[in-house]
Amino acid sequence: MKAKFTGHDTFPLRYGWLFKAINHLNSNGKFSSSDEENIRHSIVELGVGKNMVKAIQYWAESSNIIKNERENGSYSHVISDNGVYLFGNGLDESGKDPYLELAGSIWLLHFWLNFNRDQLTAYRYFFNYANVQHFEKSKLVDDCYEDAKRLVKNEIGNSSTIKKDIDCFLNTYSKKLNTGTSKKSTKVDEDHFTSPLSELNLIQENGGGFYISNLSERPELPVEVFTFALLEFFKIETEESNVSTIDFDSLLTKPCSPGRIFRLSESGLGQKLDEIQEFTNKEVSWVDSLGLRQVNVSNTAKNNTINYLNNYYGKYNV
Repeated sequence: MKAKFTGHDTFPLRYGWLFKAINHLNSNGKFSSSDEENIRHSIVELGVGKNMVKAIQYWAESSNIIKNERENGSYSHVISDNGVYLFGNGLDESGKDPYLELAGSIWLLHFWLNFNRDQLTAYRYFFNYANVQHFEKSKLVDDCYEDAKRLVKNEIGNSSTIKKDIDCFLNTYSKKLNTGTSKKSTKVDEDHFTSPLSELNLIQENGGGFYISNLSERPELPVEVFTFALLEFFKIETEESNVSTIDFDSLLTKPCSPGRIFRLSESGLGQKLDEIQEFTNKEVSWVDSLGLRQVNVSNTAKNNTINYLNNYYGKYNV
């Protein structure tokens, strides 16, 4: 795993940015940090400044909706399968939810953003490695800095670099409340309400640099998205073996697991597994008996992962 605590120029993910990134590539635009003509074209087409162009590219890459591919000796960005699925390719395939109108799409993006064992960022550190529910920002910076030394193989920069990344992460995921003594002075700070990921309510600012991110049951998390995430995790956990089971604790606590990424409590994971068992007609089932807690995944479920996700969008005729 490599450290990647820069690239967004401290801009949190904003509404419309991912659609802009896909639309830019669909219109034969290019993301480039060195070709001045392409940079100027991106600034005009995306309608933002140079630094925001870099931030849009960063978030699109990090959420795995675009990727950098080598072709004819040079690298260029293309839309990934994830990007085509959600946003479309501008040609013969329309996206499931290009304007992110459905809550399930935000949960899906959150999963894609954090389901990554190759690059460590502040948000991937928090959702996959941190073991806190109430924390002070300064302590999270220190913990991330120390743990990153152990987790990554390249230079991680200094603590101020990580602090900027954590600031960006918290502004992306949390809603900042400005509270006063009267009702009139209590409002949501608009500068911290620009990211779709804040809708998930996974992190709440408590004032004074303190934050809350409880593990809970997440009834608002669609079972279809949870099923997709569980099966994606199951694939990478069992890719070198031919097993059909995975233990409950792995789903709850391992990096990139649905329990970790969705901040599920132990009882919350159990409830989601009950839901998934009914939803998949026991193609994914689990047992909790005599100290044994494990999940069984059939070949049908393993080979048809995307179909479960399609069921979510099929309900909304999109």
